[in-house]
Amino acid sequence: MTGVLQARERPLAWVDSAKKDFMAFPKMVQKDMGNALGLAQFGGKHPHAKPWKGEGAGVLEIVEAHAGNAYRAIYTVRFPEMVYVLHAFQKKSPHGIKTAQSDIELLGKRLKAAQEDYLRLVKTQGKG
Repeated sequence: MTGVLQARERPLAWVDSAKKDFMAFPKMVQKDMGNALGLAQFGGKHPHAKPWKGEGAGVLEIVEAHAGNAYRAIYTVRFPEMVYVLHAFQKKSPHGIKTAQSDIELLGKRLKAAQEDYLRLVKTQGKG
């Protein structure tokens, strides 16, 4: 077959409680965000995915609204062999659209944990 691009699927890794938190979302939100994460695994970007401000390139967020609530999943595509889901949460900021400082700090810690995990992975596979 010609003209078809075959991308290699990158595994999806969940940092800390991100998967448990994601699984607590309404099923429709899980489905929509799951599609976006699936695209990321093949190198694509869902229309609802946008850059996350504050952590630099390669960190994105998916925002879904459901029944008057906002849900977010933040992931990184910085690492060539893996997509890491860093944080999943229901937006409950007391300051309008601004994300709570505790979520921002947690995201930074989880991004560092993802980087350490990835470096261990590369080292054990002899790629580094």
